[in-house]
Amino acid sequence: MTPAVLAGVDGSPESTVAAHWAAGEALRRGAPLRLLHAWPWLTDGRASFADPEDLPVAAQRMLAAVAEEVGDRHPGLTVQTDVVLDAAVDGLVAATEASEDAGLLVLGSRGLGGFKGLLVGSVSMAVAGRAAVPVVVVRQPGPETGTESSGESVGESGAVSEVVVGVDAGAPSDTVLDFAFREAELRGARLRAVHGWNLPASFAVVGFLPSGTETAQLQAVEEKALAAALAGHRARYPHIEVVEQARLGAARTLVEDTEDAALLVVGRRRRPHDLAPRLGRTAHAVLHHARPPVAVVPHS
Repeated sequence: MTPAVLAGVDGSPESTVAAHWAAGEALRRGAPLRLLHAWPWLTDGRASFADPEDLPVAAQRMLAAVAEEVGDRHPGLTVQTDVVLDAAVDGLVAATEASEDAGLLVLGSRGLGGFKGLLVGSVSMAVAGRAAVPVVVVRQPGPETGTESSGESVGESGAVSEVVVGVDAGAPSDTVLDFAFREAELRGARLRAVHGWNLPASFAVVGFLPSGTETAQLQAVEEKALAAALAGHRARYPHIEVVEQARLGAARTLVEDTEDAALLVVGRRRRPHDLAPRLGRTAHAVLHHARPPVAVVPHS
């Protein structure tokens, strides 16, 4: 069975937009959709209810309403609902670890408890840094993203056909590239592989900028590294159009010129202990500043 697409729902407009985006992704994958709501009140996270009727009524009603709305807009989709008896971050992370059939978790950019000025709330950031499966954070269309509030995310109208993936050409991740190529294949989209590179530290120490010739030489080296990083996946997906782009600057490169992308994919290293930073600088910056849905893919 195709792994399910999970979506965290809390009744906010942002989470409803994310649920609809997740529904479209589930249909593309031929997978069921599971709507999850974390219910931390009156439980220590270890309680369980044998009878589904004993679950919090308010949570059930909210989930049922979202499930009905999603089902009406996406006929033929199998929609399941589940209340997670835990705080939002811990509950959603645990759901990705406990479920053997979870392939993806989709979240809104902010929930009911988020500050209005934040583009990405603390729950989405924390879950993206800890979940066992790829996490997609979807912005609510509107003035903040420069799109109309139509209930669909950027890239869902059919006019956009590009998936963008950030590639560390020096240490490429097969897991991240596999995810990005698969997403492009599911959409029949072009894949743009972006490698942002920085000047060698010696230039900062010496305190001068490289000449035009030196910059061109460095650019050629980075382009060659990017081509080598993508060679195996291009051979496995010969039907996908791939555009290779090596540019000076890492996070800025992924944020600029990606407004119309259907999906922006970045990697996140799994950390061996809880004290390590959850998200790298590039993933953190992209989540806060990029306009399209952002997929954060954990890898070794």
